[in-house]
Amino acid sequence: MMGDQFVHLHVHSEYSLLDGACRIKQLIQRVKELGQDAVAITDHGAMYGAIDFYKEAKANGIRPIIGCEVYVAPRTRFDKVNGLDTSPYHLVLLCENQTGYQNLIKMVSRSYTEGFYFKPRIDRDLLREHSEGIIALSACLAGEIPRALSQNDYQKAKEAAQFYLDVFGKDHYFIELQNHGIRQQQKILPDLIRLAKELDVGLVATNDCHYLTKEDSMTQKILLCIQTNHTLEEDNGMEFETEEFYVKSRQQMFDAMRECTGDEEAIRQALDNTVKIAERCQVEFTFGHHILPKFEVPDGRDNVTFFREKCWEGFAKRYGEDAPQEYKERLEYELSVIEKMGYVDYYLIVWDFIDYAKRNGIPVGPGRGSGAGSIAAYCIGITGIDPMKYNLLFERFLNPERVSMPDFDIDFCYERREEVIDYVIRKYGKDRVAQIITFGTMAARGGVRDVGRVMGMDYQQVDRVAKAIPMELHMTIAAALERSPDLRIMYESDPQVKELIDHASNIEGMPRHASTHAAGVVIARDSVEKYVPLAKNDEAIVTQYTMTTLEELGLLKMDFLGLRNLTVISDAEKMIRRYEPDFDIEKVSLSDPLTFEMMSKGQAKGVFQFESGGMRQVLVQLKPESIEDLIAVISLYRPGPMESIPKYIRNRHNPQEITYKTPLLKDILDVTYGCIVYQEQVMQICRKLAGYSYGRADLVRRAMSKKKHDVMEQERKNFIWGAKKEDGSVECVGCVANGISEQVANELFDEMSSFASYAFNKSHAAAYAIVAYRTAYLKAHYPKEYMAALLTSILDNTDKMLSYLKECEQMKIKILPPDINKSFTGFTVEDGCIRFGFLGVKNLGRGVMEALVQEREQGGPFNDLDDLCDRMYGKDLNRRAVESLIKCGALDSFGHNRRTLLDGYQVVMLDIEDRYKNNLEGQMNLFDELDPTHRKHPSQLPKKEEFPPDVKLAMEKEVTGLYVSGHPLAQYREIARQLETVDLEELLPEDEEENSMGLDEGKYRDGDIVRVLCIVTGKKTRILKRRGYMAFITLEDTSGSIEMLVFPPLYDQYRELLEENQVLYIEARLSIREEERKLVCRAVATPQEVLDQPEGFIAIPPHHKRKDDKPQVRRKRGKRPGLYLRVPSRESREFLKSEQYLDIFEGEVPVYYFFLDTKKLVCAPQKLWITLNNPLYFQLEKILGKENVVVVVPEKERNEEA
Repeated sequence: MMGDQFVHLHVHSEYSLLDGACRIKQLIQRVKELGQDAVAITDHGAMYGAIDFYKEAKANGIRPIIGCEVYVAPRTRFDKVNGLDTSPYHLVLLCENQTGYQNLIKMVSRSYTEGFYFKPRIDRDLLREHSEGIIALSACLAGEIPRALSQNDYQKAKEAAQFYLDVFGKDHYFIELQNHGIRQQQKILPDLIRLAKELDVGLVATNDCHYLTKEDSMTQKILLCIQTNHTLEEDNGMEFETEEFYVKSRQQMFDAMRECTGDEEAIRQALDNTVKIAERCQVEFTFGHHILPKFEVPDGRDNVTFFREKCWEGFAKRYGEDAPQEYKERLEYELSVIEKMGYVDYYLIVWDFIDYAKRNGIPVGPGRGSGAGSIAAYCIGITGIDPMKYNLLFERFLNPERVSMPDFDIDFCYERREEVIDYVIRKYGKDRVAQIITFGTMAARGGVRDVGRVMGMDYQQVDRVAKAIPMELHMTIAAALERSPDLRIMYESDPQVKELIDHASNIEGMPRHASTHAAGVVIARDSVEKYVPLAKNDEAIVTQYTMTTLEELGLLKMDFLGLRNLTVISDAEKMIRRYEPDFDIEKVSLSDPLTFEMMSKGQAKGVFQFESGGMRQVLVQLKPESIEDLIAVISLYRPGPMESIPKYIRNRHNPQEITYKTPLLKDILDVTYGCIVYQEQVMQICRKLAGYSYGRADLVRRAMSKKKHDVMEQERKNFIWGAKKEDGSVECVGCVANGISEQVANELFDEMSSFASYAFNKSHAAAYAIVAYRTAYLKAHYPKEYMAALLTSILDNTDKMLSYLKECEQMKIKILPPDINKSFTGFTVEDGCIRFGFLGVKNLGRGVMEALVQEREQGGPFNDLDDLCDRMYGKDLNRRAVESLIKCGALDSFGHNRRTLLDGYQVVMLDIEDRYKNNLEGQMNLFDELDPTHRKHPSQLPKKEEFPPDVKLAMEKEVTGLYVSGHPLAQYREIARQLETVDLEELLPEDEEENSMGLDEGKYRDGDIVRVLCIVTGKKTRILKRRGYMAFITLEDTSGSIEMLVFPPLYDQYRELLEENQVLYIEARLSIREEERKLVCRAVATPQEVLDQPEGFIAIPPHHKRKDDKPQVRRKRGKRPGLYLRVPSRESREFLKSEQYLDIFEGEVPVYYFFLDTKKLVCAPQKLWITLNNPLYFQLEKILGKENVVVVVPEKERNEEA
């Protein structure tokens, strides 16, 4: 071995989760810099990062040593008594070979599945059973031997060392020497050397590395503070005593040990042993070799034969006896590829659990992803869309030239998805199935917030910095500093903000916590822990490796996805079948005129994939007439291809305008009116024009989509001129050989290259277009049943509920309130209306709802409150449930008003409890025994005056989240029209996915001034340092809800108005720079106040935006936008007076002072940053003079009129 003759064998990567700051990539680079040839990974209790570490080390010529610092239970792993079993010992275990790796992952898995108690713990029994192939090190001060020596119990330390020596053997157990400048370490180090000599055990020097360099120690401190929820100023109980836990050179290690002992021979032996141990560690991983579980055919037949029979059986059902020869050839081709590539069992495994779902009435989607392009999958029943009809390509899913494993993602009804997973567990065995881990990482904004909290910074200031980072996918702090002028100004002008951002950059992207993947399940051939270590998240057993790593290791990963719309379709079908028993959504016509007419009018609210405002606009312009149109719109409506929508629509309505660069493109692009829309079309062009195989065409498409420029330039030559194989035979002839000019071929290749990165998978779009069409068909033909099912599915989303209730109103569908004798669990159709379901009422468990319906069906309607409580006694109908039923109006049919019921229900329930109690105690009288139907006369309820309407509505809102019998704003509709206010729905993104992609920008932009008429439904306050109270107000109208921020000066002014259930007229600024859209309050009034003074209440006319709100002030353009004030000096009256006004108008606009005495420009502290407004300008100009107040706008911003 050359270089630095030392290897770090005790290292914590970022996968020690908030207790390790050694990023794997940088760790490997640091080791290379030091000239070290190997390094270990020994994260706390887990092996999350082992494969990433292995690959990175191998790629850099560094030997990876796979290990783990495990926790050893003081007694057994099954003992879990607080105090006795809460301080496990540390022990470092390294894998010497494959057997050692197998043993380590078994122990680590059991530490979670059997031994978890505060920490994942193994015990001595597991060590005895799984010691082969493992090298053990005695660990840090928390190890069993160092802990005993720290307690001055040399004998106990010796006994423990003897145990480990007996278990692992002389060459596989070493005593660790560490010195981080900690007194306790220095005290016991001579004893450790003595112990090693007495037992003839090898020594090994380690540094328990938690970060890479001494300068990184602060990053480790911050991570620990985030983990323990402390600030840097507080004692978190885990802080390292020194800053020496970093990756050191051999010389540094020697010097550290020399401080504790003069035994240089022992030190050299400890250092040399690190290299010897590293040389012995030879674990290798194999990637790309698939380990599929074996599918057992029911009658013991050969799997291939069974698979073929099932496919041809399905083929006959799908296509009949007279199917085109082309279809038969396609199936035979697919079968040969599937058999040749070894995926017969894969298809059968997927078919089996889908078949189980269908047999048990669990809704299954028609497919998703490229798997919908397989005719074999269609015939056997895995997918439900005909790939021949829609020209879908099998090679996009599977082809002989593709090395990666195919992937069927399956959608199930979101309520019954777990049943399918439970079936798979029963079928293959609990030990062979596991869910998959995923890691939440510290993103840019989240990292800033975490670090700001740790630094003890003011919440408002940290919030302002976080919000200055653009809300975009994969946004980094470095990119934000380039893109956001506000952030850059804060970074350059405020030292504390600079420190915050620098620290946040250091932790950005690190894993913060582990959780369970929403859909991923792994199915193994044998026990999962034979292949990968397991962990436990809550009660779920999960793999410690992520989905991509599992795929690389060749394990079968399945996505069991829950799709809400499948549940909606199923629920609607059930309601329809009550009067149309044979109705089947899968058998409806896919060219129904009424459905396409509805969509062409943009009436797609509630229709899967098509309900956003932007999507509805496209439908109105396109006027779709076929499923192909829907497939195209789904594919085009996303960043990038959106630019092709106008061309697609124009060509669709004007076929004569369609042109093709070559006639050979017509058959490929005619279905999309001359536009390249799908990935499959790129593949077809390569095949038809240049003679590629579909397999090779798919490889080219993938290279294009990933922008692999070197591959693409070579392929350009092949595409134009053709290519030959190594044996001289022709691989592809090229465009020129097919009569296409070099110029046209180049143009085509450029067009495909630019489009391939965002071209969509047609198979996926086609499958989802079918689901979308079915929802549209139901809405067009069975609107009440569909809307009832839709409302049931989104009960937990108030904004969606309000939106769909408004849609019902526009569709002239009446919503009936909850009724104890008419409601069912979900929303149902009743006499041409929709009846509110019990699911929408809080404090009712599903068991109570089902019991209510069952009792009603068996014993008839409930007559009164006494009858209800009596018949439901012992069925979990508790006081809170009855109170909720009264408040929402479900008991109105009993003939008493709600105040009477609320005042009297507890007496009724107590009376019934007494009756049943007396019966149990044997105190029934003779008549009770003779006549079991006899019961005491119902309790008499004292009559009370009913609540006012606004109180009744407030109670409905309290227990259902909605106003059921009316809306407080109903009486203000005319006023809202007069005041030209905006519906809250218009301010909110209609589609979360589109919003995240930047598609759903909506009518209003960040900073626009809007006016709303709404009701206050929630209020929280927070006190700000030295500034008073601010409020977080929840506003709602008939269309949606939004949060409004009210800062201290305005909250003091409007405090009395901002109360729950108050109807208000509000002027506010729309803020969409944060995770959710919010309003920032500017003015508040009652509607009547505004009507009484229509001209003078608020300065701006209705619907005008920011530019009309600017006062007459001097404006300039510049690189640093903000408010600039010129003052004589810091001591001047002008400066002190202006500060007072700045302090009132808190906001996000930077303020700069130019001091005439020092000729210096200084950025004011963030607490003095402001919101631009007229009153502030007026006062500043009055104090400083108009010539000393200037607003600077960004250079790129248009020159707006003042």
